[in-house]
Amino acid sequence: MDCIDKSLETPLLYSSHISRRLGVGAYLKLENLQPSQSFKYRGISLFTRRCKAVRGDDLHVIVASGGNAGIVAACVANKLGIKCTVFIPDGASPDTINYLGREGSKVVIGGDHYLQALRSAEDAVAANPHAVLVPAYDHPTLWEGHGSMVAEISQQLGRKPDMIICSVGGGGLLGGVMIGCKAVGWEDVPIVTIETSGANCFYSSMALNKDWAGSFGVSDEVDIVTEDGVKIVHLRKLTSRATSLAATFPSTGVIKMALARGGDIRCLSVPDEMTMSTAYSFAEEYKMLIELACAATLTPAYEPGLMERLSEGNNKPDVVVFIVCGGFKISLNEIKEYRTIVQRELEAEKNDWECGCNGEKWNVPKTASRER
Repeated sequence: MDCIDKSLETPLLYSSHISRRLGVGAYLKLENLQPSQSFKYRGISLFTRRCKAVRGDDLHVIVASGGNAGIVAACVANKLGIKCTVFIPDGASPDTINYLGREGSKVVIGGDHYLQALRSAEDAVAANPHAVLVPAYDHPTLWEGHGSMVAEISQQLGRKPDMIICSVGGGGLLGGVMIGCKAVGWEDVPIVTIETSGANCFYSSMALNKDWAGSFGVSDEVDIVTEDGVKIVHLRKLTSRATSLAATFPSTGVIKMALARGGDIRCLSVPDEMTMSTAYSFAEEYKMLIELACAATLTPAYEPGLMERLSEGNNKPDVVVFIVCGGFKISLNEIKEYRTIVQRELEAEKNDWECGCNGEKWNVPKTASRER
């Protein structure tokens, strides 16, 4: 059973601006051009199509989401002509609620926060024999669907890249990148994962399992559980503005894949303000709005000092692919706000961004940010 949507292909754009700035061949995989503006369309589309192939037109998909996963599920359900209900936490943006309504989905306020919305969604699925709960990031079918982007990159690029850079929240995108790399024979290609310091459950979980010396950037307020032989960090609170990265714990399956992968995986944790600076700079340079979860991926593209650190030793890449993962949670007003926040940060006494990489503290000069 295939059920892959053949219309999903997105462009791989060579960036002369970023290439010149970094001294590498930089390519942008523009997943923000998906029908629902997010890479999540790939995996959720595959999951839903396979469910419909088994259950038929009576299928009713139910999802708990504060944003992108719900929007994607609604978009897919509308395209397939099936029912969709999205349980959202109280306080979701009016733009999100309006978008869901335009896609024909029912919206239910499921609680004060995501976990309450998830429990409400689970109860609704249990009470409806036609219903299926759509996972947000923790399911092999999602990873398989997301992995289709790597097959596209292989065809579009015509060669093996020297580095792939992506953001990570719960790990759905990373799971897809790893599975996609395996499928095209790129298991040795280094992958750089980037998340914000106030929502770094993946980084913190990898730190525990890899026993990184120093462990700079690991969150303090956590609970630790052992699942399937690996340690998983559950964050007690989320402080990042990059809410699409704000999973309180990562996928156990993705952590296991990352630990077992033969190719290098480097985990970065960066400040919110660094992603805000990147989001503003990308909007100026490419006339595209990207949310902070997506901007995290592009921080090395706009802070050459960060790419220099990633390229030290024998790691100097010739060709780098940035996964521009997309996302709905951005507006012109927010971009303006980011500019003000970043300007305040640049006027502060500290001259460096403080980032974590595999447990080490990296001080990255703010020079590039000051020049923009």
